[in-house]
Amino acid sequence: MPETSITPVILCGGSGTRLWPLSRKSYPKQFVGLMGEETLFQSSAKRLSGHSDALAFKAPLVLTNSDFRFIVVEQLQAIGIDPGAILIEPEGRNTAPAILAAALHAQAEDPDAVMLVAPSDHVVPDIAAFHAAVVQGLGPVGQGDLVTFGIAPTHPETAYGYLELSAPPKGAPVKLSRFVEKPDATHAAEMLAAGTFMWNAGIFLFRATDIIAAFEKYAANLMVPVRAAVTHAKPDLGFLRLAPEPWAKAEDISVDYAVMERADNLSVVPFTSGWSDLGGWDAVWRESGPNETGVVTTGGATAIDCTNTLLRADSERLEVVGIGLENIMAVAMNDAVLVADMSRAQDVKLAVAALKEKQADQATQFPKDHRPWGWFESLVVGGRFQVKRIMVHPGAALSLQSHVHRSEHWIVVEGTAKVTVDDEVKLVTENESVYIPLGAVHRMENPGKVPMVLIEVQTGSYVGEDDIVRYEDVYSRG
Repeated sequence: MPETSITPVILCGGSGTRLWPLSRKSYPKQFVGLMGEETLFQSSAKRLSGHSDALAFKAPLVLTNSDFRFIVVEQLQAIGIDPGAILIEPEGRNTAPAILAAALHAQAEDPDAVMLVAPSDHVVPDIAAFHAAVVQGLGPVGQGDLVTFGIAPTHPETAYGYLELSAPPKGAPVKLSRFVEKPDATHAAEMLAAGTFMWNAGIFLFRATDIIAAFEKYAANLMVPVRAAVTHAKPDLGFLRLAPEPWAKAEDISVDYAVMERADNLSVVPFTSGWSDLGGWDAVWRESGPNETGVVTTGGATAIDCTNTLLRADSERLEVVGIGLENIMAVAMNDAVLVADMSRAQDVKLAVAALKEKQADQATQFPKDHRPWGWFESLVVGGRFQVKRIMVHPGAALSLQSHVHRSEHWIVVEGTAKVTVDDEVKLVTENESVYIPLGAVHRMENPGKVPMVLIEVQTGSYVGEDDIVRYEDVYSRG
């Protein structure tokens, strides 16, 4: 078979509430090292890159939002992958508008584009098996079919949608009979026993022209606003920002509802190797390889006489100890702790809703606030002071700014900082400090080749993040 070029499309949005507290709206699960040092997003990008025997992946097309755009670039750079384009969605409109925008962009770049669309937060350990499944899907795609991938179910799961196949899967593409919504436990068991149902992975393979034709036929109302959003998209610091006004008029709808459940040219490629969307802490427990007593521990966690239990400490300053636990998941961070029965994994989103109701920051905000230049975390907050730890990437710089209500002391603890205070510019090295008076125009930069870390002590009548007057900003923030 001749080598086929494929444009990978990585969908990179979502809030990840079922993996709270590690996954939050400000920093969802795809960017977190859930299963090791590499993030789910990085693993997805690697899986959709390079060459295999019959495939050649082009540079990935990533769809994300404005808050995540610099995180996407940073994590791709860390694994040596250059994106073909990063499309910025002005607001979340679900998967149908996102996939249509990607198809219109891909078609403009290559009229014969073949697209492989995948979420950014799935676990697929056997990359070779996945690539082999993609190669299988190219046959139906060549005949004009829209291809989805069905996962061989291992248990009667109620958290996934299902695909009913026209015939039992035998390792080759099969015509799709229908989509099935997330079932209750009884129906999930019945479908598992039937042998003609597979989990819906939400991964698609098709030609750009074919999926656009499907939208024109089944979801024509999306064509005008999404096409306008793509046509009038504007470059922004290396990103392509979709036009916000037409984008806001696009219906908020999934691609399954908009197109797939109505189309009659769908094929399913059965995938029998390992797969998980890590849709809950129970899935993380399973994928992490429990020991002989069913225990998984991560970080500073210790289990004593526990069975079927997940213990996780996601802070360098925490030790979590479980004694005599059974069917328990406990996830501890320095600002929030989750303890729940393993059977209630899908109810973790209720915790997020409850915290939102009481207006707790922990509902949506991650302890580390990631910015284009690095990150910071608040260590201590008092009535008139705050202590932060700040990390600045090599070559990065914060905006030139001043504060109305606070002064700052900076103590460099790693690397070297280039500091501007009004008309003075100087280098501040490890174990040196500098004082920023209230109202002074200042900036910190990292001129070195290693991360720069400093401790910032803020004092004043107000220490909120909105007490910033920006004069220059390479990241074009207001």
